[in-house]
Amino acid sequence: MKPSPVKHGAEVQQSRHDGLKWAAVVALLVVAVVGNTYFADLALLYRVLGVVVLCIVAGAIALVTTKGRNLVILAQEAKKEIQRVVWPTRPETVQTTAIVLAAVFIVGLALWLIDTLLSWAMSGVIG
Repeated sequence: MKPSPVKHGAEVQQSRHDGLKWAAVVALLVVAVVGNTYFADLALLYRVLGVVVLCIVAGAIALVTTKGRNLVILAQEAKKEIQRVVWPTRPETVQTTAIVLAAVFIVGLALWLIDTLLSWAMSGVIG
């Protein structure tokens, strides 16, 4: 089966070696976990450094796969989209927060009142 090209933002060709790359990523992560357990008697600093280095290498390999490149393109597009968002001003944020807190308080009070009334009614029925 011939791999089909993936089009998202920029033209990205699917590699025939993506399966091998993902296998290498999984193998590196397994080595990181097993190695961390196997070398439990070593200092924590060395184990953490080993796990971090293996995770960085695994991430670098994952980013050169088709899905990894698509993830990079998605992140770039998301960054552009976030820059276009009109964020609320401080007074709008404070006002909205106050409204939400008041609504939560009122609903909580109503639920407490309903619970108390039902509890009182059930204790009257049960005795």
